[in-house]
Amino acid sequence: MATVDIATLDPEATVVVATGNAHKLTEIQTILSESPALEGVRFVALGELGSFEDPDENGETFYDNALIKAQAALDETGLSMAVADDSGLCVDALGGDPGIHSARWAGEHGNDAANNDKMLAEMANVPDGERTARFHSTVVFISRDEDGEEILAGNGDCEGTIARDLRGTNGFGYDPLFELADIPGKRMAELEPEEKNAISHRRRALDDLVKKLG
Repeated sequence: MATVDIATLDPEATVVVATGNAHKLTEIQTILSESPALEGVRFVALGELGSFEDPDENGETFYDNALIKAQAALDETGLSMAVADDSGLCVDALGGDPGIHSARWAGEHGNDAANNDKMLAEMANVPDGERTARFHSTVVFISRDEDGEEILAGNGDCEGTIARDLRGTNGFGYDPLFELADIPGKRMAELEPEEKNAISHRRRALDDLVKKLG
């Protein structure tokens, strides 16, 4: 159900964020507002504008899927600017998998328990020194006018290793299995939200995007 009327928004001064997650909206707004290029712009989550069908994320890369989501947000709302991100876990010993398939790796989208069980099984015989991995995020910003689209993208990584057990109750996804390179001995799922946001792959991708926005 819509909580914001699209008709009340200035299409030239509104960024639609392709998410229904309030925490993600706040994080994206806080960081991107640091760019002078977006001074005075309002950020609104797609989920606040109504119920829209999820686009088919059939891209081959994180960039492809973030772009699909951002373009769909513009098409659905008629606004002029959109932001979307696509993130996942890339494990070196698995050739970069699960990558763009991270959320549905075990078959059911968003089944964290099944995904973590599959990761533990796949990595069971991988030696400790070969368990390196990273969370990756690509954030795409689109500005659309009568002359076409301007597309900018920021990228960020958070390095670590895959542990042999689950630990921590915060976060989601593979966070209980991911031991941070930045904070040795700590799992992503053991961080408080503000700690995670300070070093996360999405934070780094957003910082990269701010530099490109100017």
